[in-house]
Amino acid sequence: MSDSAKGEEGERSAGLLTSGRRLAASLLEMVQTRLEIMAGEYEEERERLRELVVYGLMSLLLISFGVIFLTLVVVLLLWEEHRYAVLSAFAVLYLGFGSFAVVMMRRKLRERSRLFAATIAELKKDRQSLTPRP
Repeated sequence: MSDSAKGEEGERSAGLLTSGRRLAASLLEMVQTRLEIMAGEYEEERERLRELVVYGLMSLLLISFGVIFLTLVVVLLLWEEHRYAVLSAFAVLYLGFGSFAVVMMRRKLRERSRLFAATIAELKKDRQSLTPRP
């Protein structure tokens, strides 16, 4: 082999090595970006759930106090004539609303949003762009 052939082979292997490094760097950058998107989605979902729990508990407590005091007012107003009917009506009303809330909560739990949906969508786009077209 001549010196020029060895030089060209060395340049080709150096160029191939450089291309491989660029490809690896691009792939790592793509993976890093997807992980950052995933981490952001996780943080947003965690914060949203925390806020939902806090507002849910506050609502439950305050509405419960309001309902209890309203019930007491109505029962005291009608204590002499219809106390059993009023107490029974409120019991049926509360049980009905409570049952409705349980049904709605179960439905919402089944319909929850997919975690990391944006990351999955981006990975599908990446795969489609990297797949060779016939």
